[in-house]
Amino acid sequence: MKFSEQWLREWVSPQLDTQALADQITMAGLEVDAVDPVAAAFDGVVVAEVLEKIQHPDADKLNVCRVEDGSGEPVQVVCGAPNVAVGQKVPFARVGAVLPGDFKIRKATLRGQESRGMICSASELGLEEETSPGILELPADAPVGEDFRGWMGLSDHTIEVDLTPNRGDCLSLKGMAREVGVLNRLTVTCPDVQPVAATHDEIFPVRVEDAEHCPRYIGRLIKGVDVTAETPLWMVERLRRSGIRSIDPVVDVTNYVMLELGQPLHAFDLANLHGAVVVRLARVGEQLVLLDGQKVTLTDGTLVIADERGPLAIAGVMGGEHSGVGAETRDIFLESAFFAPLAIAGQARGYGLHTDASHRFERGVDAELAREAAERATGLLLQITGGEPGPLVEVASHEYLPAEQRVHLRATRLEQALGKALPAEEVTEILQRLGMAVDVDDQGWRAVAPSWRFDIVIEEDLIEEVARIHGYNRLPVRRPQARLELRPDHEAHTPLGRLRRQMVARGFYEAVTYSFVAPELQGALLPEAVSPVLANPISADLSVMRASLFPGLVRALEHNLNRQQTRVRLFETGLVFRGELDDLQQLPMLGALVCGSREPEGWSANRETVDFFDLKGDLESLLAMGGEPDVWRFEPAEHPALHPGQCARILHRGEEAGWIGTLHPAVRARLGLKLDVVLFEVRLDTLTHGHVPAFTPLSRFPEVRRDLAFLVDEHLPVQALLDTLRGQAGEWLTESHLFDVYQGKGVPEGRKSVALGLTWQHPSRTLNDEEINQLVDAIITESRQHLGAELRG
Repeated sequence: MKFSEQWLREWVSPQLDTQALADQITMAGLEVDAVDPVAAAFDGVVVAEVLEKIQHPDADKLNVCRVEDGSGEPVQVVCGAPNVAVGQKVPFARVGAVLPGDFKIRKATLRGQESRGMICSASELGLEEETSPGILELPADAPVGEDFRGWMGLSDHTIEVDLTPNRGDCLSLKGMAREVGVLNRLTVTCPDVQPVAATHDEIFPVRVEDAEHCPRYIGRLIKGVDVTAETPLWMVERLRRSGIRSIDPVVDVTNYVMLELGQPLHAFDLANLHGAVVVRLARVGEQLVLLDGQKVTLTDGTLVIADERGPLAIAGVMGGEHSGVGAETRDIFLESAFFAPLAIAGQARGYGLHTDASHRFERGVDAELAREAAERATGLLLQITGGEPGPLVEVASHEYLPAEQRVHLRATRLEQALGKALPAEEVTEILQRLGMAVDVDDQGWRAVAPSWRFDIVIEEDLIEEVARIHGYNRLPVRRPQARLELRPDHEAHTPLGRLRRQMVARGFYEAVTYSFVAPELQGALLPEAVSPVLANPISADLSVMRASLFPGLVRALEHNLNRQQTRVRLFETGLVFRGELDDLQQLPMLGALVCGSREPEGWSANRETVDFFDLKGDLESLLAMGGEPDVWRFEPAEHPALHPGQCARILHRGEEAGWIGTLHPAVRARLGLKLDVVLFEVRLDTLTHGHVPAFTPLSRFPEVRRDLAFLVDEHLPVQALLDTLRGQAGEWLTESHLFDVYQGKGVPEGRKSVALGLTWQHPSRTLNDEEINQLVDAIITESRQHLGAELRG
């Protein structure tokens, strides 16, 4: 909404300068976007009268004029404007005047003729952005010699307000004046709008077929208007300062009343109306050429103004070209209506339009304003264009008009919301100044919202009104109070975020796949899995809940391989679903998949592909984060999706926690994968559960190390040998590790040599050889008896 400060001050004029007024409006919740002068800076321009005009003797397009500028002696000036004429009142820049752009007027000689000044156009004075076709003609009663800037009131500002959608009542000068009056406790002086007496009885029939969307329609026939009449300069200026261009007196009046009162109006050429004006919904296939020349095909559900032959306008948006007022118009039908906001909302955008009328109707227009606006427009039209008005025709359906809004405001709720107790008299006064009828009761106030405040519906609306009129800057500042405590850091718990970061640090990308998968894919990887089947899947290949993360990861792998990504490293966390609905287990899991080369492509990298132990190393880095690597075990087992010789069950404290292995060749062939794929999944709760590390004093005494090489069956897991020696090595064993596995010359067929390094250290004394030898003998004996291991000579 853009309006002139001078125009506003004719309605209500607080003792505030321009910036203070703008600040006050902003603090009341109506944000001022810009305050700009209505004209560029200039001086030395007066009102003058053209006394004489003769053709320049040496130039076809120039005239030599004599003008009276109030100085007492006519001034000669050369003018090239085609519309200059004797008797005109014009703006005249005297010698020494400075025009916009720092253009100074000096005496000049043009083709041998002296010129002392310049007759100005609107663009030369900064009143129009585009170049004016001729000089600016002033009204005949303009006072000669008067300072043009002062006479035109150009020391004015336009104030542009960015209104929220609920404040459609302020999309008019009347609405803004109401607000300023309330804020400053001033009376608003409104134009005196009197009913216009009809001079003839002729009416044009109106039929409303959709009363729900158009509860009130008012029309008036005005005969004998002069469309060629000139719109008064004061009206043209007010329109310009509000961002609207003058077109013709009829259109200018409807725009002016819309800006002044907030009610959009429309005028039809009576000669183009047939039968009756009909307010109805558009019919499928109907077309309309709009005022801007655009031809649109109307959609079902669009509210239109039509006659007996077809649509004339899109209701509340834009009129049609063939029924609009033109130069030949003599009789008009003036429309003033109330359209329900929901009937107009979105209609303009649906046709790629946005008009001043649709902007207002979408946000809501005062349902009681239509008659006043019609009377105001009629009076202005009669002043400017003349004519003979007929009686107002009104079609109203009161059951569809907005109901009176009664809202209860509790004193306790108001104090709680504002953080401040306001005197009851002040609250009552604020509500009454806002135009509400107020009754005071024991609990607070019962207010009846005025017809223009259609946004007041609930108690919070009244609280907002009281707060902004009282002044937001007068409310107490209270910072929110909260007891902020440090979140406990459970050191025995490894957060999921740390696990994710660890995987990313090892070169993995996180995948997020659907919780439902293709039954064929899950059947290929987990033939015995049982999981819920979706009753209404989004597609046939996403119809069962996943019983493992494997199907989603394999599908993501296929997607990447199909896009020439030959090295893939993915991980995912999420729930898997096992069992039927009545006995469903939802387990959080972490899974990973690798495929392709071990290292990224590079000049120093080899081309070896990943294998089981590469992914096992990545998994062990996660297991170590819990601080208890000894509680994890990998044991050979068979899984339907994994290679029998490259597969292991993952145990946590002796219980199954997941699987790791290479994808079974048969499954890989069935899925059409040409590269080896290694993958694992493990229960997330076992990964996040850890151990709080504790400090152990460092021993000051020397370590003792023994290396033992055993010959064992080639199929014996090294873990079994490690478990045996740890059971016999005693409490002072500090480290045991595998450092060599050998098969070949010197080792019998079917056997392998396993070399282990053992380290002991006592916390308070030096261990002697006899103690260590006893422990070594116990290890050798136990390994021979239970594992068939022999000490290698």
